[in-house]
Amino acid sequence: MSTDNPIYKTDALIAENIDAYLEAHQHKSMLRFITCGSVDDGKSTLIGRLLYDSKMIFEDQLSALEADSKRAGTQGQEIDFALLVDGLAAEREQGITIDVAYRFFATEKRKFIVADTPGHEQYTRNMVTGASTADVAVILIDARKGVLTQTRRHSYLAHLIGIRHLVLAVNKMDLVGYDEATFNRIVEEYRTFAASIGITEFTPMPISGFKGDNITTLSENTPWYKGEALLPYLETLEVESGAEQNSPFRMQVQWVNRPNLDFRGFAGMIASGQVRPGDEVRVLPSGKTSTVARIVALEGDRDLAVAGESTLITLADEIDCSRGQVIVAAQSPLEVADQFESTLVWMDEAELVPGRAYWLKIGTQTVSATIHEPKYEVNVNTQEHLASKTLDLNAIGVANVTTDRAIPFAPYAESRDLGGFILIDKMTNHTVAAGMVNFALRRAQNIHWQATDIGRDHHAAMKNQKPSVVWLTGLSGSGKSTIANIVEKKLARMNRHTFLLDGDNVRHGLNKDLGFTEADRVENVRRVGEVAKLMTDSGLIVITAFISPFRSERDMVRSMMQPGEFIEVFVDTPLEVAEQRDVKGLYAKARSGQLKNFTGIDSPYEHPDAPEVHIDTTQMTAEEAADLIVARLIP
Repeated sequence: MSTDNPIYKTDALIAENIDAYLEAHQHKSMLRFITCGSVDDGKSTLIGRLLYDSKMIFEDQLSALEADSKRAGTQGQEIDFALLVDGLAAEREQGITIDVAYRFFATEKRKFIVADTPGHEQYTRNMVTGASTADVAVILIDARKGVLTQTRRHSYLAHLIGIRHLVLAVNKMDLVGYDEATFNRIVEEYRTFAASIGITEFTPMPISGFKGDNITTLSENTPWYKGEALLPYLETLEVESGAEQNSPFRMQVQWVNRPNLDFRGFAGMIASGQVRPGDEVRVLPSGKTSTVARIVALEGDRDLAVAGESTLITLADEIDCSRGQVIVAAQSPLEVADQFESTLVWMDEAELVPGRAYWLKIGTQTVSATIHEPKYEVNVNTQEHLASKTLDLNAIGVANVTTDRAIPFAPYAESRDLGGFILIDKMTNHTVAAGMVNFALRRAQNIHWQATDIGRDHHAAMKNQKPSVVWLTGLSGSGKSTIANIVEKKLARMNRHTFLLDGDNVRHGLNKDLGFTEADRVENVRRVGEVAKLMTDSGLIVITAFISPFRSERDMVRSMMQPGEFIEVFVDTPLEVAEQRDVKGLYAKARSGQLKNFTGIDSPYEHPDAPEVHIDTTQMTAEEAADLIVARLIP
């Protein structure tokens, strides 16, 4: 290896003075950037060229690269530098990147983490993942194809997520003869689109990732280009880091350290601002205040901690503070609310079901949340706001979100850490959406819980019973209503105070406006759950008979109730048996196509995983089933 090679000089410095090398490397700034754009625009090839031309690979890697080129039949041609970075076999076989591939490299001036994000529309969700922590987005365009839909989508997402620095890399200029007019036409087309979504500045560059033009040095093939090459631009770009340190102090509590009774520390990453011992702070959402006693570190207590640092602090007072809560400057608290307008990027093949409960993870806190019907969906090509009742894969829309408790937050435009969240499906544990809080709804701030002197315990004591919800679920025709009616009669003879909510009866009044789509079924169960909760607050034993086909909604109702008060009863009847009964003629209509979205035929039924009572109607009568439920309810 030549002694002029930067790697040789680095190796020599390591051998001569490892401390000097580590000191120099430690104080280099870090830049995170993504490469994005449409399929086959050359993202992986560009990254390979950056790594190769910046001399950040070793001779054994080059040998392997050359061997791959020989096997690919490109001996004697320039090396396909994408072979350097395509780590997934499936990518090589399919010719597309299917996941986010992160690469680390460094030059003499800066350290870099680059995310190679997929271009295929199916994997747009992976692009969002890579962009969520990036400072710069390098948006590639194939000079032969110009601005495509995925170019617009990735640009819109990068801007939406808050990436302030965009590089428009017009790639494969060698395939259009380095034509200046082609480059200018693409830049102007992109400029018109960018202005329509609020992007006021971007840096256009004509490049060839394969040939290396304008990657690390300016190319003689584009004498008309007067800007910088890509790597020097990335090395010298000033990223706004002072804003976070100059903002008010905010730290999300990740864990509480209490090795003994004399020590209780709160650890987390400081999202913004700085903190010193003696600073007055407030814990949210409780609002309790205290002062910082110590900033603890392995090398000893510190006098200052700033944004971006993982920190352990102690407080002067023994106040309640746990994981998920936020410690803030006392005089600059965050908003706390349970209803928000949010922008959602839907990332799952299963569409959004309005009203369904999802897990919402914001910072270090996880809460249950329901998503309302979208206000609109965004057309990324025209920026038109489209009416929509749901969101499907890769859709971007705006909807209201309601959480099951008030949480501290900042609008995403002010803080990625405190305003960005993900939604997780409760049944599959799949991440289904990325979200950005726009603002709290005014009604969330104007509505307060009114305390009353007579509570649920008093109501229950007056009736001399424990409030409960007996939730019968099963296919249409399984016998739910018959069993529920017998259960209520048996309880009445025992002088118990009850109320029966039947699926068909409720649809004559409270839920008469709902149909049988998946979203309507979710809303049907939600409303019944809220009514059942009010009835248990009054001390009643509530019996319900609803198909309630989805586990997530039954679990949602369970979460509304006090522990032990929700009794799920699975009325288990095989489809063929229920269809033979068909006392209402509904299965016949569903089979003939007259009745759509009928459970068991063209809409699924999800069996309970662990019901409190399991009734096999092929093995016992309705009377026996009712006796089993009553015995479980009143031992």
